[in-house]
Amino acid sequence: MKKRTRICRVLSILFCVTILSGTVIPDVSAAPSSPITSESIREKENQIAQAREDKENLQSGLTDLQKLKHDLESKRTNLKNYVTELDTSLAEIEKNIAELNRKITEKEDEIVLTQGELDVALQQENSQKESMLSFIRLVYEMGTDPAMEILLSATSFSDFLNKADYVERIFSYQNILLQNYQTTREYVELCMEQLELEKEILDQTRSNVKIEQQNLEELIEQKNRDIINYETDINTKARAIKELEEEIQAEEEVIAALEAAIIAEKKQLIANNGSVLKYDGGVFKFPLATYSRISDEYGMRIHPTLGVEQFHNGVDFASPKGTAIFAAYDGRVVAADYSATMGNYIMIDHGDGLYTIYMHASALYVKTNDVVVRGETIAAVGSTGRSTGSHLHFSVRLNGEYVSPWNYLSE
Repeated sequence: MKKRTRICRVLSILFCVTILSGTVIPDVSAAPSSPITSESIREKENQIAQAREDKENLQSGLTDLQKLKHDLESKRTNLKNYVTELDTSLAEIEKNIAELNRKITEKEDEIVLTQGELDVALQQENSQKESMLSFIRLVYEMGTDPAMEILLSATSFSDFLNKADYVERIFSYQNILLQNYQTTREYVELCMEQLELEKEILDQTRSNVKIEQQNLEELIEQKNRDIINYETDINTKARAIKELEEEIQAEEEVIAALEAAIIAEKKQLIANNGSVLKYDGGVFKFPLATYSRISDEYGMRIHPTLGVEQFHNGVDFASPKGTAIFAAYDGRVVAADYSATMGNYIMIDHGDGLYTIYMHASALYVKTNDVVVRGETIAAVGSTGRSTGSHLHFSVRLNGEYVSPWNYLSE
């Protein structure tokens, strides 16, 4: 309050000096207006309050990994249920990571906007401050307070009233200047506070992404260990072999049912004189952006943990999680779903009884009945379903039978 009184006094002296020097007194209605208003202040305060609330909610949105592990403990005796539950949890964490990354992008944009608002407000504040400092320097050089002198210099009562009106206009004008400056200064401080808070939120959100990524990796490692332990434990090995056989049979039934439905649909189209998808004999696009090695080939093999001879109906390509999976050829998606054995999987009809199947994805980017073209990204590599490592299981079926993918592939 003392500072404001001192500034008002200095400004009043300056404007009184302008009267004595014969300078025209500016009209109060013409006093410069500020784009920063009390409404701007309220809006900025609301933005800060929302940012504080967002910051408080950040911690509560993290996955409680210990509770999740405890809840999954009871599912370990049934591998199928355990894998399904765990994959569901992994999907939730993936979704949370995607949302956090969206918020990071959003917050980075907000910081750019707030910084821009701060820069503009600082320019306005500096301009107003420089104007007042110039006035103060001039008044200081005058070294006098002519306000009373102006009034006493009146030659008549009418002249006294006119000069009193001038003085009143001077004080009104100077108050507007001061109020504009104070409003701008308050807005600058709020912008600084908001900017600092938004940077803290950005840092915390980035930290949360790292935490959730660690949670994801820890759960995947836990899943891999548990599957291997379950399949190699002498007490559960026989049951694990039986379960795997049942799951493979169930997988076959799902795929056969999909093929039967497509055949029925094509017959109906032919009956209605419609056109059906035809495979033109072209070479497949390699289904991965990159891979480190072939972890399992097509054909008969000894199961890596169960130790039994088993037909492997595709090729396993070990590849980092998130690697792009491509549609091998033009076609229509007949399934984009999840099963405890195949994990997230896609099945594409290429026509003439030819299908490709992509298993264990971490994410699916297409849905049933979507039309895809050769090389289109349809999913991302993962380790969902009965899988003990990040890879793509790629299968090809022709007329209801699995065939070697190498008959169609070209790297």
